Amino acid sequence: MTSLRFGAFLPPIHPLGESPTWWLRHDLDFMAHLDRLGFDEAWIGEHHSTGRDLIASPEIFIAAAAERTTRIRLGTGMTSLPYHHPLWVADRMVMLDHLTRGRVMLGVGPGSLPSDVAMIGMTPTESRELLETHLDVIQRLLAGESVTTTVGSHTLVDATLQLRPFTEPCFEIAVAATASPTGARLAGSRGASLISLGATMSQDGFDALAYHWGIATERAAHAGRPAPDRATWRLVTNVHVAETREQAYRDVEFGLQDWLRHLNDNAATPGLALPDGSTRELIEFVNESGLGAIGTADDVRRQIQRMVDQSGGFGTVLLLAHDWADPTAKWRSWELVARQVAPHFQGSGTTHAQASHDARARILARREEARIAAGAALEHMNRKYADEVAGGA
Repeated sequence: MTSLRFGAFLPPIHPLGESPTWWLRHDLDFMAHLDRLGFDEAWIGEHHSTGRDLIASPEIFIAAAAERTTRIRLGTGMTSLPYHHPLWVADRMVMLDHLTRGRVMLGVGPGSLPSDVAMIGMTPTESRELLETHLDVIQRLLAGESVTTTVGSHTLVDATLQLRPFTEPCFEIAVAATASPTGARLAGSRGASLISLGATMSQDGFDALAYHWGIATERAAHAGRPAPDRATWRLVTNVHVAETREQAYRDVEFGLQDWLRHLNDNAATPGLALPDGSTRELIEFVNESGLGAIGTADDVRRQIQRMVDQSGGFGTVLLLAHDWADPTAKWRSWELVARQVAPHFQGSGTTHAQASHDARARILARREEARIAAGAALEHMNRKYADEVAGGA
């Protein structure tokens, strides 16, 4: 199995009625926590209308997070391209690429919340149509072209970037996909990476994983591009880990009901049918439907393996960073993922977890041989000492 990278996808989705100032500072501290734990990357959302998804500008957040971290890569997840002038998106990302010395990534999408789209007089269909034209302009600008065109309500006249990216030839660009083929089609045709946000959000999204990769591959070939690399494919899922299942179940009493209500009210995810019920019933729904895994490290490992098997292989698993549990239990969950989940999917050929078990097995296999050798060494040194005493040494 190819070694997996691990990362976070931070919308974020926080409790209503609490201090947004506190939660934004918490999110920055959380980025530093992930950096210390060794997570590879984090993607930051853009939302404008729910009162819970508090980050309106992932670029501003990334600039602050970059000063608190040292190695983790930081991506916009996603920049809603139809909302913005493509020249300014490209220019801001180049600036961030320099500020972070190459740790930034541009994730793009049409905008996930219908309530955001409606406030600027646009329909979800229009935003999806505009996504491709905006991305085309951005890629041309990043390639050093001078662009004159009109996209939506935005005009460019001999537009060029004043700086080149810090990353050579350019920072990574990724496209979001849920259940429709829009993201996969665009990733393949534009040579971008693919982030499957809907990987486990619904049975339709899960069933479509291999189909979406086929679309990306076919569109790349149609555009005359090299076949996409599965190592650039990211799948998103939901987990919470504790030392025992009962502890994990108690942890998510904090926010599971609110989170699922938020999805029902705002996300408009196709094929996602969420039930009413007690917290325990909702936990069972999450685990049994494949929406996520709430339990022990073993439960989460099974969830990730299920995604590997269904997709045929991918490069990075992104865990949705929400508030199922309170901040203390949430941070503990991410620590357990780093300690007890990630090592089972990382390593070349043999995973890091298996390598440690193999080392112990080798010791046990030679235990009797080692015991005999240690006894012989002790007997030898006792004889040597006795001979020295007898000889008057």
